Amino acid sequence: MTRILPGVFAMATIVVASNILVQFLILDGLLTWGAFTYPFAFLVTDVMNRVYGVAAARKVVFAGLIVGIICSLIGSQVMLQGDGYEYPAVALRIAIGSATAFAVAQLLDIAVFNRLREGSWWKAPLASTLIGSSVDTLVFFSIAFAAVFNGFSSAATEEIVWAQDLVPFLNVGPLVPLWVSLAVADWGVKLSIALLALIPFRIIVGRITQPVT
Repeated sequence: MTRILPGVFAMATIVVASNILVQFLILDGLLTWGAFTYPFAFLVTDVMNRVYGVAAARKVVFAGLIVGIICSLIGSQVMLQGDGYEYPAVALRIAIGSATAFAVAQLLDIAVFNRLREGSWWKAPLASTLIGSSVDTLVFFSIAFAAVFNGFSSAATEEIVWAQDLVPFLNVGPLVPLWVSLAVADWGVKLSIALLALIPFRIIVGRITQPVT
């Protein structure tokens, strides 16, 4: 267990930082600063998988999931003011979507990485992160904001109804629900970081696995 503590700490740090930074909007509200930190969770998972194997990677993911749930519970108790009414910093649907997407995407990342681990060094981390990131975006934004889930809880839907307003796609295209633009923008960031993360992946794995002389 001790050997994966750095991975657990890194994952927890990324999850906490992302939960905080998601409150800060950029690019006319299409993205948050959290969109740039969260994708590195896949880097941590892939490094743990490469160096210590599937079981260790799953333990790190489980630790990150627990931290994420705690963050959501805390955020649900923090009330913010807006247009004359109070609302929780973390809505119920967003919390459920976040936890579900994290668990599904990270475990899928581990499975894909493991299938490709014997190939070229870059194939496993790149393919697993691209697939995991895409699934993460689809699952999270669908559960958190899509109208198809409105019937499950009217109270939870009231907290996120703003994301279903029709607005120009990415602020320039045809009218679509706002959450669709948010999802596409978030997905684009994830894919870009998946490519960039190959560099630190190579360096970190090399450092950890370098024989002691």
